[in-house]
Amino acid sequence: MRSNLAEAGNTAEGGALELVSTSPDREFELIRQAAAGNSHAFRELYNNNVKRVYAVCLRACQDRDTADELTQEVFVKAWEKLSSFHFESKFSSWLHSIAVNQFLMMKRSEKRFTERVGELTEILTRENPQAKVKQGYDSRIDIEGALEKLPQQARMAFVLHDIEGYKHHEISKLMNIEVGTSKAHLHRARRMLREELTK
Repeated sequence: MRSNLAEAGNTAEGGALELVSTSPDREFELIRQAAAGNSHAFRELYNNNVKRVYAVCLRACQDRDTADELTQEVFVKAWEKLSSFHFESKFSSWLHSIAVNQFLMMKRSEKRFTERVGELTEILTRENPQAKVKQGYDSRIDIEGALEKLPQQARMAFVLHDIEGYKHHEISKLMNIEVGTSKAHLHRARRMLREELTK
């Protein structure tokens, strides 16, 4: 698998992705077979999508070794969660979402993430004195818990923008959405977080 990822990295860094065309009917049939335990079907899905997944991971973390590890984690997670794929979107879009989630999970374990969450706690509390009174001066707002209550897309946009420092045009590429949609998700996330602080 690693050699395939290395090839994908060369393609991704060159900027021009070689897209493997697979008809939706063929792809969905492969997914059904893979979900039933057919490893050969999953291998074909892997080969058809690995370059794009690696490109997303590389764009997110800017490190080839980390992108390599993340890509493998994405496909392990995809294999485990295949039964939850509802055929309502492209398989590549589903993988894309898993890739961003895995990246965010990786960032959560880093010290910088924890420090940034602490800073945001102070900022949101300053902006909302009522929340400070309700929570008590000696307690910290549980931003982590509040984040978990956000819709997935809003949570991703908030973490990427306000915690990781990504710009909206970068988030649009990472999440495969329009810039305006990224801004809307961020606005919604901030509003919901502030509402959570007043409970």
